[in-house]
Amino acid sequence: MQSDEVLTLLRDVSAEVIEPRFRALDDDQVSEKGPGDLVTVADREAEVLITAALTAAYPDALVLGEEAAAEDPGLLERFRTAEHAFTVDPVDGTRNFVHGSPDHAVMAAELRAGVVVRSWIWQPQHRVAYVAERGAGAWRDGVRLQRPPLGDGLRGVTSRRSWLGRALGTLRELELTWVCCGVDYPKLVEGEADYALYRGTKPWDHAPGSLLLSEAGGFVGTFAGEAYDAQAPLPSGLVAAADRATYDLVQGLLPGLPGLLGR
Repeated sequence: MQSDEVLTLLRDVSAEVIEPRFRALDDDQVSEKGPGDLVTVADREAEVLITAALTAAYPDALVLGEEAAAEDPGLLERFRTAEHAFTVDPVDGTRNFVHGSPDHAVMAAELRAGVVVRSWIWQPQHRVAYVAERGAGAWRDGVRLQRPPLGDGLRGVTSRRSWLGRALGTLRELELTWVCCGVDYPKLVEGEADYALYRGTKPWDHAPGSLLLSEAGGFVGTFAGEAYDAQAPLPSGLVAAADRATYDLVQGLLPGLPGLLGR
């Protein structure tokens, strides 16, 4: 499938099963996979449709969907060694979606030999699409993106609420992200934040945005100082940054922030 065909797939599935449920979910259409980890009928139906289309187009590829991985933990382990794979996050920012926030997204990424080579982010309520191809750039609705220059003072964000208001060295206090990687990473690319800290490292959350950000001049790496690897188990969190220098600065300051590396 060409990149525009995959994007059309995400848009069409969103229009069919996600957007009609926005601000229209019944109580029995929302459940918890774990404490505070919501899933909706829209997540499940969208993932089935996207997975079926990708599998039909690429029968030898492994498709790692967030909801399928919750049902079959072995799927994530098989993904770790897959030569050709896709990640699918049918509704990234499910909690936002459930509570009527437009800050949610439909995301997918393609990996070849462990490297993210293409990614797609569709924000259905904002009607904005982001596409990235390794070596060919990051794009918003067909317009090429480049991370704008850093301003005065680095703005750091995090979705981990226990970290809010804390500061790394002399940097500004951490603020709240948009609580959706499919919105956070585009905001980083567009200069609305300069770095983001994440404890969660699931590939369906970070593979799409990591390519978008890196193709626009940014850098994503672990708390331990390693470059992001979507297939590797990641025991520590992630820093997504405007550029490599910002990542190095932030990563070097992490040990000095009490409680940040703990629970």
